[in-house]
Amino acid sequence: MANIKSQIKRVKTNAARTERNRAYKSELRTWIRKVRTAVDAGDAEAAKGALVTASKKLDKAVSKGVIHANQAANKKSALAKRVNTLG
Repeated sequence: MANIKSQIKRVKTNAARTERNRAYKSELRTWIRKVRTAVDAGDAEAAKGALVTASKKLDKAVSKGVIHANQAANKKSALAKRVNTLG
């Protein structure tokens, strides 16, 4: 454990940020999985609805600095491509 006051604060803030980022990433994985399962089931309406929500969650994660903007763009593009296969 750190002895310096500022470093003790850094340890605490890093732990809080890590916890928050973990929650955001978990939610992202959940919504991405919902899109994929809807596409696999062939449910176009559910897939489109889940895609809209997943896109919002990805954008929110980018604005919070949880993931990089390019990573979110790549994920949104890949999900949209899968949803569009349903027609």
